[in-house]
Amino acid sequence: MSTTTEKPSDTPATDTTAHDTTTPHAENDHNKQPKPLPAAHRSLALGVLFGFVFGFLLQKGGVAKFHVLIGQLLLEDFTVVKVMLSAVVVGMLGIHAMHRAKMVEFHIKPTRLASNVIGGLLFGCGFALSAYCPGTGAAALGQGNFDAIAMVVGMVAGSYVFAEASGWISRHLDPIGDKGKLTLFDLFPQSRTAVTLSSASLLVIVLIVLELTTTR
Repeated sequence: MSTTTEKPSDTPATDTTAHDTTTPHAENDHNKQPKPLPAAHRSLALGVLFGFVFGFLLQKGGVAKFHVLIGQLLLEDFTVVKVMLSAVVVGMLGIHAMHRAKMVEFHIKPTRLASNVIGGLLFGCGFALSAYCPGTGAAALGQGNFDAIAMVVGMVAGSYVFAEASGWISRHLDPIGDKGKLTLFDLFPQSRTAVTLSSASLLVIVLIVLELTTTR
């Protein structure tokens, strides 16, 4: 009786369990590496650019001057109201047109009566005491009005306090009078275009009246 034995091969068997350096796991690890964010960099650059443009227009519009701002609070100089209403009309029509063209989306802040009223009163008190708001204060500082430094310091400090208290505010103040994301379109049974054009027309009439009845 004969038996046969398999001759051992001179070539070592291939280990099929060995992993190549280009396995899917390695590719996944490679794909998880941080990638540059050109869109984020572009948004940041545009923000800086438009910030400079905004400050330049504020300065050229005269609303970064102490006596102009105080004159508005005393109802003697309506330059600030005219500039703000003009900006609201242009922004309203422009954003509405871009929204219809599907270029932008609305991100509406909720109406919260307690938070809005208290925040408005704090803003008004700070405006009255310093004669500057955040935008006009930054523009005033940029044009060399060093009295705006105190306002800018207070603004930064107030922002820090608000950030630290934001949790308490969201729990205790925001629920009071929370009406959700209200717009004029929700209050009037008309199309969004009709509401926008009607509101813009009303503001233009107010601007005309102010221009005809005020000295500045």
